Amino acid sequence: MSTIPDRAAAPTGDPEGGRPEAGEDRFDEQDQLDELDRFDEPEQPAGLSGRTGGIIMAALAGVAWVAALVLMLEKIQVLRDPNYEPSCSINPVLSCGSIMNSAQAEAFGLPNPLIGIAGFAAVIALGVVLAAGVALPRWIWWGLQAGVTFGLGFICWLAFQSLYRIGALCPYCMVVWAMMIPLFWFVTSDNLLKGRIPVGAGVRRVIGAVGALPIVLGYLVIGLLILVRFWDFWIS
Repeated sequence: MSTIPDRAAAPTGDPEGGRPEAGEDRFDEQDQLDELDRFDEPEQPAGLSGRTGGIIMAALAGVAWVAALVLMLEKIQVLRDPNYEPSCSINPVLSCGSIMNSAQAEAFGLPNPLIGIAGFAAVIALGVVLAAGVALPRWIWWGLQAGVTFGLGFICWLAFQSLYRIGALCPYCMVVWAMMIPLFWFVTSDNLLKGRIPVGAGVRRVIGAVGALPIVLGYLVIGLLILVRFWDFWIS
């Protein structure tokens, strides 16, 4: 009696030994490469475009806005009474009065704090919108990038003028500096990571890996410059 071979038990690949077909090999290798790529790529932070990012943005801008407002109120008092001693004039180095009476205090023909009051108010508003869960269009992020870039450049210029031209520091101004540095970095890194500013995958990988390191470096550089510039005063 003849037997019928069991076709269901036969391998579907290579008839000689269950080896998968060439096409299946290629698919498996590609899947493995994709898995390795996902494993090697560092996890990117959420950035500023989420609710938490909006809160951070509003908080940083809020602190800077308060500092700019207080500085503007002090400026008004000085204009009313030339003999008024600002509350932030503590010693010859930490002296708001020296800054207020300089030409650099009105870089664009109006008191610098007014620029901060207007600019940081806009950033606070955008942060509140983000915290409410509203997604901002790309053009607003571009405008925000332009604003924080201008802000960072402006505080760098003011820091140079304070250290090497005026020879004094304004405590309220330094509060603005301290808020502007992380604000610039968070906005810039978010725009790079989310593709609003087109860069290569390698750049995004580096941005995601360094985290807040540029902020720390910025603080260290400013602190070191202040320490060296007024070293004789600190040790006296």
